[in-house]
Amino acid sequence: MYELLKEVISRAQNLHKKYHIKIAFPEYEDSRIRNAIRILKSKRICEPVLVKPGFLHTSTTSSVALLLKGEVDAIISGSHHSSTDVLLLAFKFKDPEVKRVSGTMLMIPKKGMPLLFADVAAQPNPSSEQLAEIALLSAKNYKLITRKKPVIALLSYSTHGSGKGHRPLEIKEAVKIVKRKSDFKVDGEIQLDAALVPWISKLKNAEIEGNANVLIFPNLDSGNIGYKLLERLGEYKAVGAILQGMEKQVNDLSRGCSVEDIINLAAVTVLQVAEKK
Repeated sequence: MYELLKEVISRAQNLHKKYHIKIAFPEYEDSRIRNAIRILKSKRICEPVLVKPGFLHTSTTSSVALLLKGEVDAIISGSHHSSTDVLLLAFKFKDPEVKRVSGTMLMIPKKGMPLLFADVAAQPNPSSEQLAEIALLSAKNYKLITRKKPVIALLSYSTHGSGKGHRPLEIKEAVKIVKRKSDFKVDGEIQLDAALVPWISKLKNAEIEGNANVLIFPNLDSGNIGYKLLERLGEYKAVGAILQGMEKQVNDLSRGCSVEDIINLAAVTVLQVAEKK
């Protein structure tokens, strides 16, 4: 098993023991969900609640009611429902201090540094201000999940003016906002190789040293495609989508998720819920 996932599950078990965290799963008809629930119960990672439809309500509306009343602490959905449906659900619980909900994917190698990709789920063409907010929320989530110091790269086809166009200028403005609002190490606009490869980073005079671990993509297309390429071709384990910017937690499963994926996302959800306690 990937070492970080072992650690995350162990931390979730300890936090569940302390806070007794309940997670609603509205997709009762999915055998993957039912199998994952059995494992989550037996390993005491959380208290999973399988929500079935009632006479007047769907399983999703019943889950929303449970979360609003505080009878569960989070909702995980997406194995049958579309990402759009899950996002509409998440928007009901947006943190009023956050402008928009965004989505990250934790990418874990068998060996080496875990990465966080954003936005992979919610914002198609974020503005400078939205990119900055995504970067700040993602860095905080990376630190929460991995316990490592985040190093943020706002990605582009250009590194510090090497390519021309309106979008690199917007990304550069987003970096300025991140620097004003935090002390996180951040660079951009920057190409992917300069963000991840030390000698290329040095060659291109990047402010970071090729050790970025929080990768902020310029739009939803590139973020979503990027994480799926790494998952399918690069032997990385993808955990998510981990949604961020909410008062009460909702997370989004991929339609192609495995039982293991559900368990991993539940463990991360426990960490997110516990942080709000």
